[in-house]
Amino acid sequence: MTLPVSSPVRVRFAPSPTGLLHIGGLRTALYNYLFAQKKGGTFVLRIEDTDQGRYVAEAEPDILDSLRWAGLKLDEGPGVGGPHAPYYQSQRKKRYQELAQQLVDEGKAYLAFDTADDIQAMRERLQAAGNASPTYNAATRLQMNNSLACSAAEVEEHLAAGTPFVIRLKVVPGERVLFEDAIRGPVAFDTEGIDDQVLLKSDGLPTYHLANVIDDHDMAITHVIRGEEWLPSTPKHLLLYKAFGWRPPQMAHLPLILSPNGGKLSKRNADRMGIPVSVQQYRAEGYEPEALINFLAFLGWNPGTEQELFSLDELVDAFSIERVGSAGVQFNLEKLAWFNAQHLRQLPLAELAQRVRPELEKAGYEVEDAYLQNVVQAMRERIHRRSDVVNDGRYFFEDPVEYDEKGVAKRWKPDSATLMRLLAETLLSHPDFNAKSLDDAIHAFAEENEVGLGRIMAPVRLALTGVMSGPSVFEMMEVLGREICNRRLKRAAERLG
Repeated sequence: MTLPVSSPVRVRFAPSPTGLLHIGGLRTALYNYLFAQKKGGTFVLRIEDTDQGRYVAEAEPDILDSLRWAGLKLDEGPGVGGPHAPYYQSQRKKRYQELAQQLVDEGKAYLAFDTADDIQAMRERLQAAGNASPTYNAATRLQMNNSLACSAAEVEEHLAAGTPFVIRLKVVPGERVLFEDAIRGPVAFDTEGIDDQVLLKSDGLPTYHLANVIDDHDMAITHVIRGEEWLPSTPKHLLLYKAFGWRPPQMAHLPLILSPNGGKLSKRNADRMGIPVSVQQYRAEGYEPEALINFLAFLGWNPGTEQELFSLDELVDAFSIERVGSAGVQFNLEKLAWFNAQHLRQLPLAELAQRVRPELEKAGYEVEDAYLQNVVQAMRERIHRRSDVVNDGRYFFEDPVEYDEKGVAKRWKPDSATLMRLLAETLLSHPDFNAKSLDDAIHAFAEENEVGLGRIMAPVRLALTGVMSGPSVFEMMEVLGREICNRRLKRAAERLG
């Protein structure tokens, strides 16, 4: 069933607009995008919006915005257009109805007039007879109220009376559905385990299975790359391809994303463990798109090398579906934090400062571009998220209002106030106020006053920042400047005594 290599590659990401884009959905979109880009193919977005009962108005804008934020550019789809429009299932209703009726006319599907009570009664009857999992299939269909069990006259009576009906696929028993999964290898299902699935609901709308198959065919999709949870649906889809006489696409089912404790990463256990679920949450918590994409790429795929940090273009070059595993992969928020720090630190200084600026504005700080660049350069190796510049480096934007109690108790000695006043006077007249010059000056000051360097550096850090950790004291002093350093040294001497 594998398509010839010469076929133009066309893949699709087909989310349902029933909520904000899930992190697993973004991984599916990413793998489709990488595969299409690597093969010189087409990446299509299709909105599968036939489930109107669960439709969420803000879902589609969130999907589009999240894909843009992540850098996954669409070739076809809503807002982009393309030769296979419309890209909304809700706008393709007539096509589904026509093809469902075609299957009925060809004897491959049938009308079913059963009520929900009829189906429940069938299940209860068979369960009482020892069938643990009764279903609507070849074994039960002739006992039900459908066009196979009824006479032609009875069917006409139902239609004339306006009896609600669905269209079901007529699954032939005793067959095996075989296909080659690009990730899992040979897969087989027996048709005895496949129900006569509903294709068209009583309201005239298609089920997911019918719409999915028709759309993939009409849009010339060559490869279906989706989550493992859709694997049980694949035989149903392949039976539909066979019924229509169409060539199915190559199937590839991605491994499950597991929680850190094992088991599928459901929304419930993700919430319990403090793991964001939607892409919007990751954005709100300050994760960079490059980092999230790099992290998601490794949730199932590996490059076969020691390299871990990839740009999106580098991922395209390295990606191959053959290196996607079938085993579930655990979600590791700490690893994502590592990716985030690495990608932030790799950014050009001006761009890093630009990404940090909104965090400053939220905190009410206004600084010049040049000053902000100096700050992020000093903090670059300590930044894990852009908000760290404000949260951990607030002293770059305002004088400390309190001092770390443990630090003061341990490192502020009886002569610290005197030393800080003397140092302030010394630095006030120091000719150069850069890190190298300050390093030399403070070393000389320690020697002149016959104290160890530690007796100077720890109180200086406390005086300037109020905390006991941070970037190099000398680099920090250069960024803050002579006036601010002088003021803070004297102020700490007065307050801490």
